[in-house]
Amino acid sequence: MRVLPETTMPLSTSPLTDNAQPHIRASGVAVDFTHAGQTNRVLHNINLSIERGGFVSLIGPSGCGKSTLLKVLAGLVPPTEGEVSVAGVAPAEAARQRRIGLVFQEAALMPWKNSLDNVKVLMEIAYKDKSKEEITERAAAMLRMVGLEKAALKLPSQLSGGMRQRVAIARALAMDPEVLMMDEPFGALDAITREEMSEFLLEVWRSTGKTIVFVTHSIDEAVFLSKNVQVMATGPARIIESMPIGLPYPRVEDTYSLPEFAVASGRLRRLLKEGHGQKATS
Repeated sequence: MRVLPETTMPLSTSPLTDNAQPHIRASGVAVDFTHAGQTNRVLHNINLSIERGGFVSLIGPSGCGKSTLLKVLAGLVPPTEGEVSVAGVAPAEAARQRRIGLVFQEAALMPWKNSLDNVKVLMEIAYKDKSKEEITERAAAMLRMVGLEKAALKLPSQLSGGMRQRVAIARALAMDPEVLMMDEPFGALDAITREEMSEFLLEVWRSTGKTIVFVTHSIDEAVFLSKNVQVMATGPARIIESMPIGLPYPRVEDTYSLPEFAVASGRLRRLLKEGHGQKATS
């Protein structure tokens, strides 16, 4: 486990406990999109409660609305119906207060900036009261955390896909959000790098105490990472089951071969098949 160095803007390190109060809530949430005069329901009656310091994955068929739900929770898409809160406030307000960090499938690094400068870019916009030295120190600390201190001066074109995603995660963590929302961040990586990134992300989660909401298509990834998996179905998108994952932490390579892992993966696969194409009844 890496030890974070002292900085003038330290990371939150609240402990993870099973008795933590819900950090993210969604109640009766629906989203309608209108195109060419037709209104389509994209999300239907979403009810969700995520504890502080939890790790929750959203999984479901392609195009079922997982990313839309993540955007609702992040304050990027307003719900048509229902209520959402993050840390007790509306998601858009939580985003304004820099309580939410976002990581997408594409790292979206600026190609002309090196790793250190890419991590600094959001802080330079947000922290007008911080000196250049403080921001640089913070960015360097985040790169050390994700194991890229030796790549600080490298451009994105000189980094592997996994390394670019680590820079993107460091950039999000540099803002010290309470919640990290991730939309298939490892989807473009090869299988071995993806597993390595999963172990890395769990290390980040355990060392920072962030609440993480993670969108994935991978059953094994969802089981390996999560304390809880929200299983979604189509027609329109809705949550059909909240499935706890009882595997102990820390989870390592050998976790994949545990009988309990196979049981959880099998149940999740059956739920996805049952929910594929089913129509909502209410």
